[in-house]
Amino acid sequence: MSGNAGDLFALLIGIDCYLPNRLPGGYYYPDLGGCVRDVDSVHRELLQRRLNIAEDNVIKLTSTASARSQPLEPEDQWPTYENMVAAFKRIADMAGPSDQVYIHYAGHGGRTNTIDRLHKGEHGIDEALVPMNIGNPKARYLRDIELARLLNDMVKKGLIVTAVLDSCHSGGMVRGGSAAAGDVAVRGLGIVDTTPRPAESLVAPIAELIGNWDDMTQRSGTTRDLKAGSGWLPAPSGFVLLAACRPSESALEYAFEGRERNGVLTYNLLRSLDDLGPGLSYKTLHDRIVSCVHSRFREQTPMMEGDGARDVFGSERAAPYYAVNVMSYDAAGNRVLLAAGQAHGLRRGARFRIYPSGTIDLLDTGKAIALAEISILEAADSWADIIERFSGSMIEQGAQAVLLEPNSIDLVSRVYLHHRSDLGAGVEQDSALKAVEEAVKENRWLKLTSTSMLTSEDEKLDFQVAVNENGGYEIWDPSGRKIKNLRPELRAGEAGSAAGVVRRLEHLTKFNAAKDLRNHDPTSPLARRLIIELVGKEDSDYDPANEPHPKAFDNPMLPEVNNGEWAFLRIKNGFSEHQPDNVLNITVLDLQPDWGITQIYPSGAAEWFVPLDPGMEVLLPLSASLPEDYTEGTDTIKVFATLGGSTTSFQWLQLPPLDQPPRRATTRGQKPKDPLEAMMGAITSEQPGMRNLEPGRYPSKVWTTAEIELRTKRA
Repeated sequence: MSGNAGDLFALLIGIDCYLPNRLPGGYYYPDLGGCVRDVDSVHRELLQRRLNIAEDNVIKLTSTASARSQPLEPEDQWPTYENMVAAFKRIADMAGPSDQVYIHYAGHGGRTNTIDRLHKGEHGIDEALVPMNIGNPKARYLRDIELARLLNDMVKKGLIVTAVLDSCHSGGMVRGGSAAAGDVAVRGLGIVDTTPRPAESLVAPIAELIGNWDDMTQRSGTTRDLKAGSGWLPAPSGFVLLAACRPSESALEYAFEGRERNGVLTYNLLRSLDDLGPGLSYKTLHDRIVSCVHSRFREQTPMMEGDGARDVFGSERAAPYYAVNVMSYDAAGNRVLLAAGQAHGLRRGARFRIYPSGTIDLLDTGKAIALAEISILEAADSWADIIERFSGSMIEQGAQAVLLEPNSIDLVSRVYLHHRSDLGAGVEQDSALKAVEEAVKENRWLKLTSTSMLTSEDEKLDFQVAVNENGGYEIWDPSGRKIKNLRPELRAGEAGSAAGVVRRLEHLTKFNAAKDLRNHDPTSPLARRLIIELVGKEDSDYDPANEPHPKAFDNPMLPEVNNGEWAFLRIKNGFSEHQPDNVLNITVLDLQPDWGITQIYPSGAAEWFVPLDPGMEVLLPLSASLPEDYTEGTDTIKVFATLGGSTTSFQWLQLPPLDQPPRRATTRGQKPKDPLEAMMGAITSEQPGMRNLEPGRYPSKVWTTAEIELRTKRA
């Protein structure tokens, strides 16, 4: 069958249960815990609630882990190689020209001996999606060369394709990956599977697969047998590919909400789509995902390839709001029952704007009849109290509730003290960690967490503290990776070291809170009106007094420069020049690799912002500079905008580099003059005045923010 023009089709593959699967050397693909949950969340939150997909247009293959040795699902729904290939072909047959096809894979990524020796050499490897029965030596991987053909066939048919791969290639080990340490898992192995397997492909004959690879590399301009940034395919042409990480990194799954794991990419993809609406490009979406991921896992960098300028799902298909049904209205309690809950990422205190049933334009705030706030949160539905009435209209079953505040910023970090089992007898870690435990008790920004506490739905993990083999303290992210650029090393047992670790944890908490700050209100008139882009770079001898002629970045999706070079940031006021009153006041902060935050535009301490007229843009030269002993680092360039009448200062968010005294005191001793400044003051105050900060509670109609990352390395 073929859908009508503009229809949406989806293929969802989630693999938690892997059948007994010993590989050479005793390796095996372990069961995972968040892959089926990933595709279920995508199905429910994105495809059903946002995009209203027809259920007949969804193909889902899953294997749910259980106490049994086999998945819970019937065999015809198992994600085996045969079923996966058939599903790819079936979804392509179902869709017609101009239809949207969305593909989401969550599971292990693997590497195996290549079947394309022409391009990859005698000892080359294929990247692959790992079917759930790969333990059988007669089972086959779904290889990159096959995936390229399947996607290319869709493009040639005129389909508009988006593919998300929440898996990794190289895999690797994470420390502290137990339930007590955040329940982190890696979606891949650090080996190449050399098991002899059937060479024939169910996708196409090998010669045709090789010819398709040639075709894709020629169209993408690739002159050597290199792949694009994610390592999966030649640079995509005609479709968008979003991959969980770089080829050298690991794709993680993590218990974000304290109990059940999700893929780091999938969780942050859905979180970043809070602002889904007309004009949101895949490049902008990718920037947001990278920022969200790096706020907790700096060693996992999602990659996006293909047409980054393309609108997410096309401008006519995107729903500019997250609306849920009002199931009933309790007049006596003045509250509504909403068809959404914890499973949809909501929290107590989230606010909704209520519209009458049948309202078409849910961006027209004049049609709203009430404001509601969740007071009783359940798994799949919630009670929300009516806190404000906009009209006398009745609230009826079937009314639409538009989410205004889906997320909050946690101002208290949970810290786990990790006792390592691989240290020698000469390293005294018990007393060292005990000293940190005592120091944390005096700090209101931090809270210790333990195995039992992590079973609570309200708990999560932000940092781990451990002692290394040299007797030095280390701070790890939730996956057990050492956080970089924390210097100098603090030695366990030395006076003040434990207190120094706690000061660092507090500083990192404030830094991450500032990084997470953004306006979640999709109905704000400023939504998507602040446009930023890193457009290119100049050599180190560039003079800012001269007209710039930026050269393109090697990878525009993840801009990178050498130390001393210049990068150029374009900032545009997206309001039309026919809207002269919508002047944006622009401020640019640099969140630095040394964990400091500095206002870089305007550069004067007495200047808070620069006005930018509607339709106008400015090109800012940024000099890339690393601290003396750094080999590389990532800056997050965060741009704030307020409407012309606002005189808010964002200097409240400034922080010195880690372990350094304040460099300026522009806000010290001052009182916040408006609610926005009060919010920012809460992030960097001496003591947190609250546990959670909800940016949407502040005047969301007059401010917004956008951000982008720039990586710097020494040549």
